[in-house]
Amino acid sequence: MDQSRTTANKMSPNTSHSSEKSFQMISFNFPFALARDQIEAVNAWVSSDFKGAIVYSTGTGKTEIALECAKRAAQLADKRSIKLDQTNENWTRNHHLTTANRFNILFLVPRIVLIEQNIKRFISYGLAKEYIGTYFGERKQIRQITIGTYHSIVNNLDLIYGFDMVIFDEVHLVSDTATVLRGIFDIVKAALNLRTNPKPWALLGLTATIDETDPKYNTILSLMPVVKKYMIKEAVVDKRLARPVVIPIKVELTSEERKIYDRCTFEIRKVSRYLRSSNPSVIASILGRGGVRSRLARSWFDEVRKRKNMINCAENKLSMACDIISKHPYERIMVFSETIDSIQKLREMLLKKKGINSMTIDSTLNTNEREKILSVWGKEFYPLLSVHTLEVGYNVPEVRIALILATTSNMNQVVQRIGRVIRKTEQKDTALIYTIYLSQTHDSSTLKMVKQATEIDIEEDKKTRRQENDDEIPKHSRGLDKYFF
Repeated sequence: MDQSRTTANKMSPNTSHSSEKSFQMISFNFPFALARDQIEAVNAWVSSDFKGAIVYSTGTGKTEIALECAKRAAQLADKRSIKLDQTNENWTRNHHLTTANRFNILFLVPRIVLIEQNIKRFISYGLAKEYIGTYFGERKQIRQITIGTYHSIVNNLDLIYGFDMVIFDEVHLVSDTATVLRGIFDIVKAALNLRTNPKPWALLGLTATIDETDPKYNTILSLMPVVKKYMIKEAVVDKRLARPVVIPIKVELTSEERKIYDRCTFEIRKVSRYLRSSNPSVIASILGRGGVRSRLARSWFDEVRKRKNMINCAENKLSMACDIISKHPYERIMVFSETIDSIQKLREMLLKKKGINSMTIDSTLNTNEREKILSVWGKEFYPLLSVHTLEVGYNVPEVRIALILATTSNMNQVVQRIGRVIRKTEQKDTALIYTIYLSQTHDSSTLKMVKQATEIDIEEDKKTRRQENDDEIPKHSRGLDKYFF
């Protein structure tokens, strides 16, 4: 695609562009020093031809790594522009695009709340606000560092040609199954195939977890292979993260709920045998074909949905959540569930049974409503009930308690939820991860993933482990021992 299209798109009526002011990324002094593992990550990315994914646990400095990667890429761009100047190969025509003074970075995030969060962080690092643009909704400003949402860029894909580097935050969300979002990669591939001056030419993926064996990540990994991993276990041993203390709590279905669960499970298995598959994708493909098989596929999804809703709203699960929350009356708690219905019921139960006020955050709230709730969290209420919205990227380092109302088979979700509360502060060395699960149901798979994600090397850290039962689990939580494994 001709590069002139980029300029046309960038100067569209809804877009403002600052061409008067610029800063030099190559010489910008960041007010932080990278740790050894972060430097290794940057070097690995550079060695991978400035294209790669960095898999780093939440709270271990992915953003700082990204800025240093951008600085290294800008330095290379500067060298390239000098070479063009010396050989006079179209340097005059391309100078405004190639010089490091105009090194343009697109920082893509999954949610609007992360745009504001990153702007504040960049400004705290000393970047002037006039160099930072935003691209979402009605706010479309292209600057040297432009932060936008995936969904906004998808509707204006040609913009990508105007950037030297694209940083994909939470890159696992742009998998091959995200059919709309992955259109971004079609443009990136086309850009990389340009014979002269390919843009963007530097690609960086950031994520806390990605399954390299899962085919849905093939496109991501073909463009940005994993160059460095630094997981929760390593970061805890290095004292970069607070130690997660997993507290599993097993509860039972009521007799009526057990009947519903067993009946749904029986129907699901019966239909699966008839359709010769229990794979949701395969069964979904049968839905539009009509006839008996289509009706059975629809009933399969109905039973799965009914069982899932019942598990999420199970009486003993919500009742136990109330008990745990009441034992931390004046400490902020993040509560993660799967459905709006379940957290609404929990909120009502907290108020009715315990007299505890709480608030909920979900995708239906706009930015102002969300910010208003968060501004009084820990003042007017302490339990914050969330359905996915706070799982990705939202930083509240002071919070050290997560309560997971299980039921997910998604390791990405598990890691993100844990990541919300394990950021290290001077006042926080440990974080409590309460995981409530229903025995003899699919809930147990979530507990296994929580344990897998937080497993610490016993040999390297056994001295600290000896202290856990006595020092790290609060006394008021030990009364729940009868529910532990």
